[in-house]
Amino acid sequence: MPIRVTTAKRAFSLLYRNLAEVVHVEEDQYLSYDFESWREVSQLKQRFEPERHDWVRTVRFSLVVPRIIRLVFYDRLPRRGVKFNRRNIFARDNNCCQYCGRKFPTTELSLDHIIPRSQGGTTNWENVVCACLRCNIQKGGRTPEQAHLRLIARPVKPRRSPVLNLKLSHDKYRSWKQFLDHAYWNVELK
Repeated sequence: MPIRVTTAKRAFSLLYRNLAEVVHVEEDQYLSYDFESWREVSQLKQRFEPERHDWVRTVRFSLVVPRIIRLVFYDRLPRRGVKFNRRNIFARDNNCCQYCGRKFPTTELSLDHIIPRSQGGTTNWENVVCACLRCNIQKGGRTPEQAHLRLIARPVKPRRSPVLNLKLSHDKYRSWKQFLDHAYWNVELK
């Protein structure tokens, strides 16, 4: 079961302490490695395909940053909500203005309170959306109805990190999607 996205530093800490192992996909097969065997694999990858991987370099050796690690044991599931931040809001709304429907780079988007704070609106998942600068200026401190604008979709709090969905579509993280799809369809139901 996927638990969370973690940093390379945390992943290597878990590997080094034998609390996790690397799961690596090669030719549609899942191979597991402990810290020492991953060092050996990293040496080979450094010689033959260094540009295909992200690296952590130490004084004595270089290691490929693993894309998937599996905890050796885990006794509880975390109950962490999705962080309410700008990156997750942009990802949830797919960088689309929720008033005109056009897609923009993040530098041309702003966050808009559907019910303005000046009218008692709160800052939460259900009241904040992406808006292009033009629409946000047109709306001003009014509700969409008062500004004669229509919301494309009613905002909701996502169940899991919207940024993870974006990363799964990136070729660099293809192994994540493959691993999660395999785990979803082949896990034994209890």
